[in-house]
Amino acid sequence: MSQTLLSKRPFGRTGMFVTPVCVGGAPLGNMPETFAFSVPEENALATIRAAFESPINFLDTSAIYGEGESERRIGKVIREMGGLPSDFVLATKADRCSKTGDFSGEQIKRSIEGSLSRLGLERLQYVYIHDPEHTTFENIMGPGGALEVLKSFKQQGVIEHIGISGGPIEMLIRYVETEEFSAVETHNRFTLLNRSAGPLLDVASRLGVAVINAAPYGSGMLAKGPDAYARYAYTEAPPLLLERARSMAKKCQEFNIPLAAAALQFSMRDPRVTSTVVGMTKPERISQTLELASYEIPSELWTALDAIGFETDDPEANRFN
Repeated sequence: MSQTLLSKRPFGRTGMFVTPVCVGGAPLGNMPETFAFSVPEENALATIRAAFESPINFLDTSAIYGEGESERRIGKVIREMGGLPSDFVLATKADRCSKTGDFSGEQIKRSIEGSLSRLGLERLQYVYIHDPEHTTFENIMGPGGALEVLKSFKQQGVIEHIGISGGPIEMLIRYVETEEFSAVETHNRFTLLNRSAGPLLDVASRLGVAVINAAPYGSGMLAKGPDAYARYAYTEAPPLLLERARSMAKKCQEFNIPLAAAALQFSMRDPRVTSTVVGMTKPERISQTLELASYEIPSELWTALDAIGFETDDPEANRFN
């Protein structure tokens, strides 16, 4: 593993530095309805311990993952260790109520208080407003809304930094252009198979906003292979996507490079991406991910993969107004 590959990068304007790989905490919350598999607590705790002991210094979770189970499990290990390791960055997300859809300022306040309790922390280093596609821009940005509440927590020293995390790209660009957020997190939209987040990456780069790119494997297909896991972005993959994934897997095989290595490095090699979030549910996945990140990939393979084709349309574009 080259030292350059592990070199920490500036986390936007925060003054913090993070590794180019981030451990994703969504599957740690045991969400079989999303990922089509369960994660026992013992596996999750072992994975979190391995993450804290690894060269990776960045962990991403959310109040809503497993109805707080991801944060609870992470908090359990933090308590075991007597606190977060030094130089470690833990990011979480303020969420709507999963039962009622409430995305009010009061709900965001409850979300933050719940995160502090579950994680066992007195302050949160980084908090994203999560999935704002479930409400309106005016509700998030207006008086008494999510942003105002988070800014109040920031003034009190409870939160250090605020970001935005969601799906639809045009929506995220609108938030980033307000210059209220030091980082933007996108998922499933900047992969070998779908590159619709490109315009967002350009805007964020221009404004000095960190880009955190989640789900480089498209929620699993580009890691396990299209025949082993025929799902993309948490749903059944359409035929064209499967066909392209199979072609990419075959091309990687010709170069003796794992498809997962190409999928991970596609994100890591882009200078606009600060860190790439990879969901992990077993302790050995930490070292395996670092191995995938260290493969030497010839430029000819990137050219061949580009030639296979990819989507440039945001899958949720029509849902955003």
